[in-house]
Amino acid sequence: MKKVLMMACIGLVVAGAFTSCEGRKQSGTVRLRFANVTTEAGILAGEEFIRIAQEASGGTLVIDHFPRNQLGNDVAQVENTVVGDIDIAVSSTSSIAELFRDLFLFDMPFLFTDHEHAHRMLDGEATRRLLDGMERIGLKGIAMWENGFRNFTNDKVAVRVPADVRGMTVRTMVNPLHLSAWQLFGANPTPMAFGELFTALQQSTVDAQENPLGIIDANNFQSVQRYISLTQHVYTPFIVVMNLKKYNSLTDQQRAAIDRAARESTIFQRERALEDEIAIREKFMSEGVNVVELTPAEKTQWRNLIINSELINMVRDRMDNPQLLDAFID
Repeated sequence: MKKVLMMACIGLVVAGAFTSCEGRKQSGTVRLRFANVTTEAGILAGEEFIRIAQEASGGTLVIDHFPRNQLGNDVAQVENTVVGDIDIAVSSTSSIAELFRDLFLFDMPFLFTDHEHAHRMLDGEATRRLLDGMERIGLKGIAMWENGFRNFTNDKVAVRVPADVRGMTVRTMVNPLHLSAWQLFGANPTPMAFGELFTALQQSTVDAQENPLGIIDANNFQSVQRYISLTQHVYTPFIVVMNLKKYNSLTDQQRAAIDRAARESTIFQRERALEDEIAIREKFMSEGVNVVELTPAEKTQWRNLIINSELINMVRDRMDNPQLLDAFID
């Protein structure tokens, strides 16, 4: 009888300890690493995301912020999110299109007419299907932020029409569609790591580059490029992704907190990015940079070259689900 009572007591102690451990597991904090981009709007939105997620989780999420690509360039940050070394990352879609091929649709020139059109599509069903598809590579697509239209800078001439870039050495990402587009425009596209770009522009290793205004300003490219032409040839969003296993391992409250932070930080980030774009243009002009506004007729020259080319079929061929591009075009 004493032995039975002793075993029963031990069982109660073990059961109590197990319950206690389970309780701590459910109510314990989870620490996450958030790798962010270099733009001011992106950094502030990251801080907003963290504030909302931590509060909505009841303090059970603790998120460490690493802005300005501290944990590597866009590709490295997202690859490390896939394997779980980073929990949440922000990247330009173009940078990681080789990793997730349906993102090539955002490299289709002149796919969007303006910011309102772009945001409407980013919040639509086709984009939701695209984000859901990222689960097959171990990522949870949680938000689409504003990166902006890509514009052209150089230190030689005020570029207005494709003929103005003929023969120019233009830095591009290692992205076959960007290379093909600039070849179509008559330039000499040269892939180059982003970290090398400022020095290359400064030393005239390359003549020109193309990026959204926020990226141009954040990296001070205007100090070595006298002309910024608002070609708005490609709209490139930022995509916010999370390691899928980490997301699924969270409690219901924590996942709801992440989802809420994604929604509300997106509204905040897009509004701030558009405000910053206006302020950046005014800043550039005050610094003596030539900001070149294209007329509709000038922009049509660029667009017609794309329409009459095989580029749209190249985009489709690069994608795993080309019907997503058709949905955007429709």
